[in-house]
Amino acid sequence: MNSTQNICTFHIGQRSQTYARPDSETGGDLFGKTSGSSMQNDPDQLSHPLPDRMRPRTVDQFVGQEHLIGPEGALRPLLDKGRLHSMIFWGGPGVGKTTLARLIANHVEAIFDQISAVASGVADVRKVIQKARARRTNNVRTLMFIDEIHRFNKSQQDALLHAVEEGVLTLIGATTENPSFEVISPLLSRCRVYRFQPLPHEQLDKLFQRALKDDPLLSEFQVKFDEDAHSALLDLANGDARELLNLLERVVETAQHESIDQISLALIQRVAQQAVSRYDKAGETHYDTISAFIKTVRNSDPDA
Repeated sequence: MNSTQNICTFHIGQRSQTYARPDSETGGDLFGKTSGSSMQNDPDQLSHPLPDRMRPRTVDQFVGQEHLIGPEGALRPLLDKGRLHSMIFWGGPGVGKTTLARLIANHVEAIFDQISAVASGVADVRKVIQKARARRTNNVRTLMFIDEIHRFNKSQQDALLHAVEEGVLTLIGATTENPSFEVISPLLSRCRVYRFQPLPHEQLDKLFQRALKDDPLLSEFQVKFDEDAHSALLDLANGDARELLNLLERVVETAQHESIDQISLALIQRVAQQAVSRYDKAGETHYDTISAFIKTVRNSDPDA
């Protein structure tokens, strides 16, 4: 973070992204209010999907996970003091794991280095660690974010141990799988695990209202939703903010194309086609479902 120019640089893979903030902000995926005027000044950003356009710029704009960043949240004291420790963010898609990692880096003025466990290997990890060591000599902190860290094998995770132990960098790993099964014990012992919960209707509705009000494209259409259509949209999101915003954008685009001012339940169903239940037979949900079934049989509950 350059305090005089108020600029934060994000390093993603082999690329760097520089994000400039308005002077009034204290801290930059989804979940919050983005300045409509700033997007209007950037025509390229208007071509981005709605979830990207609605990314928050500060931790305080983040919606959801109150048990982590709310006034009494587990991470709030650390953020208020500008302190960090390595952690694992565990939760389903669209609940704010990547978003919050970016915002934390911005909030504590750390360089944000992001790699994907799908496309990266030990060499990429070592490059980030090398850069972090160099920055450390200049009192610049590095936050290394590894998306889908559960896809790293043992040797790849081993490469992180000394850097995390010595505080060369702060690691945040994101995973949709139980880290107790997918992250090696030595790395897990150096990190704290934080569980991300699906967003309830109240928080999804907050994102819904903000998008209609603050997004330059959606606010221009000025569409209205029937009560049933509104409820269905929140139900279909299934606690996933990204899914909510993507579906909202498709519905509004369809309404505009067909010159519809009032969005009905029928239109929502037609655009969504059907609600797809998430089920991964190789993941934790598989075993949760089996466990629930066994308990139902044991209790002889025919209506379960």
